[in-house]
Amino acid sequence: MTPRSILVVTDFSELGGHALARAALLGAEHRAALQLVYLSAPGEVPPPDVAVRLSHHALQLRQRHQIAVQAVSRVDCTVADMARAAATHDLVVWGTAPQRGLRAWWGTHPALQLLRACQRPVVVVRNAADQTYQSLLVAVDFSQASHRLVELGLALLPRARVELFHAISTANEGKLRYAEVSERAIQIYREQCRRHAQDRMFTLTDSYDARRNRLSSSIGRGDPARQVLVAQQNAGADLILVGKHPASPWVDWLFESVAQRILREARTDVLVAPHGFQAASRGTAVKRLATDLPVRRVKAGAPRPPSHPNPAALWGGA
Repeated sequence: MTPRSILVVTDFSELGGHALARAALLGAEHRAALQLVYLSAPGEVPPPDVAVRLSHHALQLRQRHQIAVQAVSRVDCTVADMARAAATHDLVVWGTAPQRGLRAWWGTHPALQLLRACQRPVVVVRNAADQTYQSLLVAVDFSQASHRLVELGLALLPRARVELFHAISTANEGKLRYAEVSERAIQIYREQCRRHAQDRMFTLTDSYDARRNRLSSSIGRGDPARQVLVAQQNAGADLILVGKHPASPWVDWLFESVAQRILREARTDVLVAPHGFQAASRGTAVKRLATDLPVRRVKAGAPRPPSHPNPAALWGGA
């Protein structure tokens, strides 16, 4: 999915300025048109010169990057307003000041609220945009959505280094210990999980032979959100790409998703893509894949299935 139109959300804060600069770099790289909108914080009165300031930013970006930039004169005060505006764009670049107090811990990030209302990827900007993204970390879980997630990252950042990362969950190990399974059996199960993850990762990365020179992979073990953040620091990635399963506000509040935790704790930019995301420039959504992962291409013979079954499925009832 190559973006042809980008919605830029700003509140004129420092992060809002970073979002404008980041969106301009993405727009120049893909020759995409930008639309600038202002979003006021809950309970905050918008400044009286919103339209003038947006127009000024649009003129600056247009002249500096030679791209089409439009400023929206109206003032959008809710995420629902943002969702209606995002419906006509391929990508959203979000730059608002961080939430404070209890809202930051118990409330849902407004970018995730936007995802529920429209199926558009959202880049939440945290850092200054001095240059185009140089490296990307893609969190994969080997589900049907993983392939589209990787395709999105490769299309959005055609010249960046890309690392695919998977964290092996240790949740079932606790169940095994509770059932008083021997330590030897747990070690065998752990090794099976590692070999299964390596096999699935090889199948996924092997689908992109033409881009192997800038594509790598790694596997961690433990809490997925925490491991993604550790992997990002180790790789020095300046953007994290993570998928978001569809969920109601109550489910997100009761069971904090991996995407929510990464958005709350990451110190770098985060691209959140809803599963089943669509591009506004396409008439219909891309058909979902029939298999969990793309078929591995080989010179001869049938596609090679993973050599090890998923141990988590075998021990799921433990």
